[in-house]
Amino acid sequence: MIEVEVDSIRISLVSQHRIVVLREVDSERQLPIWIGPYEADAITIELQDVEVARPVTHDLLKNIIEELGGKVSHVLIRALIDGVFYASLFIDVNGEMKEIDSRSSDAIALGVRVKVPIFVNEDVMDEVGVLPEPDILEEELPPAGEGETLDIFSDFLDTLDFDDFEE
Repeated sequence: MIEVEVDSIRISLVSQHRIVVLREVDSERQLPIWIGPYEADAITIELQDVEVARPVTHDLLKNIIEELGGKVSHVLIRALIDGVFYASLFIDVNGEMKEIDSRSSDAIALGVRVKVPIFVNEDVMDEVGVLPEPDILEEELPPAGEGETLDIFSDFLDTLDFDDFEE
C-alpha cells in the first residue's frame, strides 16, 4: 500500500465533474480520480476548514460511526476495474476490523474528516499514477547567449535605463 494525501481538487472545463488529485507522500507521483461536484465540495469544505450550519452527509456518516463505537482506521483505494475506482473504509468496531466497500470520493471525504491515512494499492498506482508535467514557469531557461536567441521582451529590457525610473 502506498500512502497518499489530497494534493488538489481540479475542475473540468467541459463537464460538471471534478478531479481529486492524490499525491504519493514520499514522491511526486499523483493519482487523478474523477469525482462529482458534491463530493469535491465535501472534500474541499473539510480541507479548508469551512464552517457549515448543519452536518453534511460525510459529517453525518462520521457521527454515526463514532456514536456506534467505531473508529475509522484508514481508507484504501484498492482497485481500478473498467475505469472505475473501488475503495474501502477500514473501521475498528470493538477491536474487530471491518472493511466497508465505498466509492473512492466518499471514502476520501470521510477520511479527511476523521484525519486518517489514505492508501492506494501499489498495482493501482503503478497502472494509472502519473508524474506531474513541469510547470512552464518553473522550467530553467538556458543562460543568456546559449541556446535560443533572446526574445523581443528580453531585448526590450536590455534597452531600459533603470535610473530613469527613480524619483
